[in-house]
Amino acid sequence: MRFCTKPADPIHMQRTLAHKTPEKVGETISLSGWVNSRRDHGGVIFIDLRDHTGIVQLAVHPENAEAFSAADKCRDEFVIRAQGTILERGADLINHNIPTGAVEVSADSLEILNTAKPLPFQVAHGHGEENLSNEDIRLKYRFLDLRREKMQKMLQKRHVMIQTIHAYMTRHGFIEVTTPILTSSSPEGARDFLVPSRLHPGKFYALPQAPQQFKQLLMTGGVPKYYQIAPCFRDEDPRADRSPGEFYQLDLEISFADKDEVVFQEMEPLFVELTEKFAGKKCLQKPFPRIPYLEAMDLYGSDKPDLRFEMKMADLTEDLRDTQFSVFGNAIKNGGVIKAICCQGGLSLSRSQIDELTEMVKKEGAGGLAYIVLGEDGMKSPILKFLSEGEVKSIVAKTKARTGDIIFFGADQKPIVNKVLGKLRDKLGDMFGLKDPSVIAWAWITDFPMFEWSDDKKGWDFMHNPFSMPQGGLQALEKQKPDEIRAYQYDIIANGLELSSGAIRNYKPEIMYKAFEICGYSKKTVDEKFGGMIRAFEYGAPPHGGFAPGIDRMLMLFENEPNIREVIAFPKNGSAEDAMMGAPGTVDEKQLKELHIKLDLPKPKTK
Repeated sequence: MRFCTKPADPIHMQRTLAHKTPEKVGETISLSGWVNSRRDHGGVIFIDLRDHTGIVQLAVHPENAEAFSAADKCRDEFVIRAQGTILERGADLINHNIPTGAVEVSADSLEILNTAKPLPFQVAHGHGEENLSNEDIRLKYRFLDLRREKMQKMLQKRHVMIQTIHAYMTRHGFIEVTTPILTSSSPEGARDFLVPSRLHPGKFYALPQAPQQFKQLLMTGGVPKYYQIAPCFRDEDPRADRSPGEFYQLDLEISFADKDEVVFQEMEPLFVELTEKFAGKKCLQKPFPRIPYLEAMDLYGSDKPDLRFEMKMADLTEDLRDTQFSVFGNAIKNGGVIKAICCQGGLSLSRSQIDELTEMVKKEGAGGLAYIVLGEDGMKSPILKFLSEGEVKSIVAKTKARTGDIIFFGADQKPIVNKVLGKLRDKLGDMFGLKDPSVIAWAWITDFPMFEWSDDKKGWDFMHNPFSMPQGGLQALEKQKPDEIRAYQYDIIANGLELSSGAIRNYKPEIMYKAFEICGYSKKTVDEKFGGMIRAFEYGAPPHGGFAPGIDRMLMLFENEPNIREVIAFPKNGSAEDAMMGAPGTVDEKQLKELHIKLDLPKPKTK
């Protein structure tokens, strides 16, 4: 609560009443804020006055006629200023739910600075999250939603987190450099937001998906270590963990980093500091484990596994190669695999819960969900009669199952099995409370494939960043099959979230031309799209590498917040719209004419 004593003290204006309560009893103060609630107790009007620091109770007595008259007119969210004396409350009147609950301010004067219309939803502190309106209404009136205690705390925490990052980067010799927002379009994996140029008809700027080229140019320009809290723009579909349209990331690059270990050693301490000092949580492992991409997919069915619990996949393909169970046997004959995961204590799953899991894996591409239950009175499963005694022993041994557990199976092509059991593992982690919210399990996923097949392109595409250095350099690109080539590329993950992709960069023109050639780009196209960077590399570029963890996702992680919109001041809704500002919106014909644009809109569908 903002306040001032007499005489006014600008330093005290920045402190909360709660911090100074004991020594200020008896003093006259001035306070400003919003009416959190108003109560008329038959002759005395009580107002809970609120600002970003908390709540203090005002008591307005009828003998102060002007103040009492103003207090009588107050309603929720009126903006007021009051002056009065801090008094101790009686022992039986103390409100132990707020820091200022031992005192109240007996108001001598009260001024209504602004009124408020009836609210579309309740924002007063003290009302639980369960009383919130639906998200669309909250985002339409986001200026009201931000007054809620949770949102005020989230904005403050975001500020502290970013300041912690700035301090760390400065201590470690990074130089903050801002890069252009209006740039050229480039194929970096997502759709660009295009900006038409009025001065150059028919040409377009693009909003940067990331400052990728610029930060590499800074390395070429002699900057030893670069960083910025960078705005990025990608025309992607919304998700719970991805903000549509725009987001911020800690963008960084390190010169003369020719091994990923250089980046890991430089940046791990920041994540440890944020985990332990900012979030007050525990790092599961220090240093962070390094897991190759293929190993992560084989063991966890995901390149961003939640490592707070084990439940690794066991490959049973060889153990069941001669099985008489046709479902497993046919999968192996068709080049597929048999894998299983053991859920400790899974015996407690009900029939309806197993049915729910079965429907989930079917949506992921599985034909069904085979399982074996290890009960006190022996094993039970519809598939046991098709399996030999030796096969059952191998399954139990490989999965390390014990009495009380349940074994789930996947049988199909390897990518499908990995995906299905990975989703199942994650769901079981939720159902059995295996995701300790006080722990953050950081890890680096390394050695990503350089290329992946694109059914849309009917050709090869970059799996992640096109500017990564292939392991083996030019020789690997010329002599290995595209699906065999690994990149010096890595992700930083935590608790099932991917925070960032990064890489040791491709800094040699001949290697870059060849990498893009594999993905169908001609030398001419590469020169057109990346001419600035190619030219720079021809003048002596050092090896370099970096990455760019997302600010919003980091705060989600530290606050155990599943919805990214809860950690952003002004987010877009699930349809990528700004309901408060009405964006995207139409523009008038004059603006379009200045930009030499004619609209070719799809015709409305007829019923």
